[in-house]
Amino acid sequence: MIELAAQLGDALQAMSLWELTAVVLALIYLVLAIRENIACWFAAIGSTSIYIMLMYQAGLYMESALQVFYIAMAVYGWYSWKHGEGPDHSLPVSSWPLRRHVAPLVSILFLTLASGFLLSRYSNAAMPYLDSFTTWGAIVTTWMVARKIIQNWHYWFIIDSVSVYLYISRGLWLTALLFVLYLVLIVVGYRQWRHSMEEVHA
Repeated sequence: MIELAAQLGDALQAMSLWELTAVVLALIYLVLAIRENIACWFAAIGSTSIYIMLMYQAGLYMESALQVFYIAMAVYGWYSWKHGEGPDHSLPVSSWPLRRHVAPLVSILFLTLASGFLLSRYSNAAMPYLDSFTTWGAIVTTWMVARKIIQNWHYWFIIDSVSVYLYISRGLWLTALLFVLYLVLIVVGYRQWRHSMEEVHA
């Protein structure tokens, strides 16, 4: 435990201002998303723009490419939340039935295996299968956030748990610490969205 704390301290001292900025913006994004505040998407654009560079430098090529998708989804998410079906044109929180999850879960599995194999064979990508899993899982889940599907929080808990290990293995300690905090905020987010959904259907 002492050795781990020392490694974390060294990593915090060595971290770049860019990583710190990306982490702060990512936290702002999640807190605003929990509160269903549309400004969350602007924080997301700032954070992901920085992470494109950081992930590429860490050899996490799928994660780097994912950030480009995040920017596009931030634009879509802003539009979706701005022009929803609610009485004030907001987008209400909704839920998927169990059968609706089959297609996205099968897609994540297939794409993870396919891109993991290609990366392991034709690149020097670090941890290609885990990198692929978090990438494809996040693609599906980010779309769910943009549509305010409440089960996105379940998906994120699994993806972010894997991401903690992935980032520690690549020396991105502050980002890994951010994702540990995410695991706590995910629980808060689920409860907040659940309350919001119940209010709509009351």
